[in-house]
Amino acid sequence: MASIMSWEGSRFLDVGCGSGFHLPGWASVAATVIGVEPHQDLAALARRRTRRMRNVSVEVGTAQALPVADSSIDVMQARWAYFFGPGCEPGLLELDRVMARDGTAFVVDNDACRSTFGGWFRRGCPEIDPDVVERFWSVRGWTRIPVDMGWSFERRADLEAVVRIEFAPDLADAILAEHEGTDVDYAVNVWWRRY
Repeated sequence: MASIMSWEGSRFLDVGCGSGFHLPGWASVAATVIGVEPHQDLAALARRRTRRMRNVSVEVGTAQALPVADSSIDVMQARWAYFFGPGCEPGLLELDRVMARDGTAFVVDNDACRSTFGGWFRRGCPEIDPDVVERFWSVRGWTRIPVDMGWSFERRADLEAVVRIEFAPDLADAILAEHEGTDVDYAVNVWWRRY
């Protein structure tokens, strides 16, 4: 993201901020940070995590109805939260409303075409066609940056716990039976668009 646009001094929006894990990092550089989370319990955790940060607020809301003013956001990021291609058009309309001129939006999502995790993702979500997703973003003027990352755990039990969070029980069992070790290569796409 930083290779595309700095968020130093920006008005930053984290859509689907969850428990607020990333909010302090954004807030260390941005002028203001708004976390939006649809789940009240997670929003409460995010508020607690950032309660001493004067430049952070957390709102309960959705990508389809963002609780922020028109043209008020310089940088938006959503990480594995709602913007999975076809079906997220109402959220994209909201971005059209809230993004400031020359603002930049970023959407981070799984790349189902590459990596071990990508193969697992395809098995767990066969209804998501990666070619359709790529066309969806491209025809709307978004640019893709492929990123290679990975998971690395000290203990096998930790890997197993995370796999069981990510996938249905039967698929998690199959994945764990096939995969050895504590590392997993993982590819993501960072989609971005300037407004």
